[in-house]
Amino acid sequence: MRIDILTLFPNMFDGFVSESIIKRAINNNKVTINIIDFRKYSKDPHNKVDDYAFGGGAGMVLMPQPIFDAVDDLKTENSKVILMTPQGVPYKQEMAYTLTKEQHLIIICGHYEGFDERIRTLADYEISIGDFVLTGGEIPSMAIADSIIRLLDGVIEEESHVKDSFNDNLLDYPVYTKPVSFRGMDVPEVLLSGHHENIRKWRLEKQIEKTKERRPDLLEKRG
Repeated sequence: MRIDILTLFPNMFDGFVSESIIKRAINNNKVTINIIDFRKYSKDPHNKVDDYAFGGGAGMVLMPQPIFDAVDDLKTENSKVILMTPQGVPYKQEMAYTLTKEQHLIIICGHYEGFDERIRTLADYEISIGDFVLTGGEIPSMAIADSIIRLLDGVIEEESHVKDSFNDNLLDYPVYTKPVSFRGMDVPEVLLSGHHENIRKWRLEKQIEKTKERRPDLLEKRG
């Protein structure tokens, strides 16, 4: 998979591409990530990419020309364009699985007060990571990319993501490690029993219990 991220702040991604699972995925040729400063596509003599909104209002708005030219330069017949915006559809694990099937993703990070409405015509997906507003789309784009990359074949063990929270509309079950007893809190006996079927049942019960307490809306989807 190839992921191109269009941003005005490429240095924000230095740690993202050089640490942990993402770095290993890149080194193992599971994914190629290109961080592209779309200011380079500006035709303004001063590389300007934003201007005031027609009709007035606070803040600066990203102009269409640099972003259109960047997408035109990068896009192929196999590309899908993602626009990060608080107005997008809420991002879910199901969409992460869907996006793993794509060969090439172009993610546009918005910034400032917003972007020219015509930029929306480029997008195959408009995505939001929650009902809150950030200073730009850089952090959301990292979240989207991370959620997709970890699902690619060979990046992590399949069991690690098959049993993730939100799969089957359940939150994950509790997990414990050594020591067995810590500050008066003990590991549940069933996990020490070695009885795999009882452990499986206990974990499912805890998933349902936790989901009912914290995210009852997910249980409604299970029917």
